[in-house]
Amino acid sequence: MGGLSITLVLVGVTVAVSWMAFNNPRLLDRLLLWPPAIDRRHQYDRLVTHGFVHADWMHLLFNMITLFFFGRATEAFFASYIGSFGFVLFYLSAIVVAILPTYLRHRHDPRYRSLGASGAVSAVLFAYILLAPWDLILVFFLPVPAILYAVFYVVYSIRMDRQGTDNVNHSAHLWGAGYGVLFTLMMEPRVGSHFLAALFNPTF
Repeated sequence: MGGLSITLVLVGVTVAVSWMAFNNPRLLDRLLLWPPAIDRRHQYDRLVTHGFVHADWMHLLFNMITLFFFGRATEAFFASYIGSFGFVLFYLSAIVVAILPTYLRHRHDPRYRSLGASGAVSAVLFAYILLAPWDLILVFFLPVPAILYAVFYVVYSIRMDRQGTDNVNHSAHLWGAGYGVLFTLMMEPRVGSHFLAALFNPTF
């Protein structure tokens, strides 16, 4: 792959597909996660394709900015173990793993739909947080240590998932984050000890 950034490719493909879907409702309807289409029509590709379409430009922008800033560092670390292609597989598998609980919960619900790369982006973000827990993350332009953001993110997602009062798939955020942590630790167990050592020795 040379010097090509897989993260930039993923961002580019996602932006392109989302943009086409914004202008083509039939394409959007075919790519998003609609459980009955998987259960009855066996369109299993939706478990992946829903991660490349978004509800609107703001939804797309938030996910792609996060992927752009944290994906490149995570990709560089992963590539030294499993190569660039391995990082692609990690990202694609994160899309699937993050959405599976949602799909199983709504398997027979024809009214349910879900879309967006948030689950996979959460996996990338939390893998990054394992590597650099005290790096500063801008949250509404305010610098927040990554580990504190992670705690808030998990608590908030659990609370909102239980309430179910908005139109956001918080379950996918949680499962994606967990998958990112688990995958990273299985790939390189020493990351766990590195994370703990860094956690107790804050640097900013």
